[in-house]
Amino acid sequence: MRTRWIVLGFGVLLAGVIAGSMLAPPPAEAVAREIIELQQQVQQLLQSQRDMRSVMDTNNATLKTLVQQSLDSITQLNNQMGSLQKTVQDVQANSGSRIDTLTTQTQGLSDNLQDVQARVSKLSQQLTDVQSLLQSIDGKISSGGSTSGVIGAGGGGPGGNAPNPTGAPISADTLYQNALRDYTSGKYELSRQEFSDYLKNFPTSDLAGNAQFYLGEVDYAQSNFQGAVTEYDKVIFEYPKGHKVGAAMLKKGMAEAKLGQKASAVRDLREVVRRFPASDEARQASSRLKELGGTTTQHSSAR
Repeated sequence: MRTRWIVLGFGVLLAGVIAGSMLAPPPAEAVAREIIELQQQVQQLLQSQRDMRSVMDTNNATLKTLVQQSLDSITQLNNQMGSLQKTVQDVQANSGSRIDTLTTQTQGLSDNLQDVQARVSKLSQQLTDVQSLLQSIDGKISSGGSTSGVIGAGGGGPGGNAPNPTGAPISADTLYQNALRDYTSGKYELSRQEFSDYLKNFPTSDLAGNAQFYLGEVDYAQSNFQGAVTEYDKVIFEYPKGHKVGAAMLKKGMAEAKLGQKASAVRDLREVVRRFPASDEARQASSRLKELGGTTTQHSSAR
C-alpha cells in the first residue's frame, strides 16, 4: 500500500515536471530567430511594395505620354479639318461667284441673240413692206396713177423711236443695247435707269419682259434680294409669254434662298423644274435644290 502511494507520488511529480517544461517560456535564441524571420518578411513586403510602386509609376508615365500624343494628334486633325473646311468653303464661294458670273454672261449673250433675231425679223418685215410698196408704186405708175400719199406717215409701234426729253429720238434697239451693255459692265444704276426708260417708252415690245428681268438682276447684283423678288414677280405675272419667265422663276428662288426663305425657294425652284424640264434653268434649279436639301419633286404627303 505504501509502495503504491510512493509510485503515485513519483508519477505526479514527473507529470508536474513535464507540464512545467511545456509551459515555460521559450529560450531567448528561439525568440531572436523568430524576430529575424519576421523582419525579413517585412523587408520583403516593403520591397514588393516599392517594386509595385515603380511599375505603377512607369505605367502611369507611359499612359500619360500616350494620352498626350493622342491629344496632339486630335489637335492636329482638328486643325487639318478646319483648314480643309475653309478650303471647301472658299472653293464653293468661288464656284458660286463664277457660276453667277457665267450665268450673267450667258444671259447677256442669249439676250443679244434674241435681240439679233428680233432685228432680223423686223428687217424681214420691213423688206416685205418695202417690196409691197414698190409693187404698189410700179402698179400705179404703170396705170398712170399718182404716187402721192403712198410714202408718208411712218412710224409708231414697238420698233419706233422713243420720245426723248432732250428732243432727240432714240430707237428701242439702241436703248436696250445701251442698258444691257451698262449692266454687263457693272454700271448698275445707269442700266436700271435705261431699262426703266425702255419699259416706259416701249412697254409692248418683244424685249419688254427682258428689260423687266434685268431690273431684278440689278437688284440681285446689289444684294437687294427682296427688291429682286418683286421685280422677278413682275416678269412672271406681267410677261407670262416672254423669254425670261423661267430665268425669273429661277432667280426668284435663289433670291428667296438668300433671304433665308427656304420653303418658298424650294417651291419656286421645283416649279422651274416642272414647267421647264429640259431647260438650262431647270438644271440650275436642280443643283440649287440639292444645295438646299430639297428634291426636284413635291411629295404628295406634303401637299
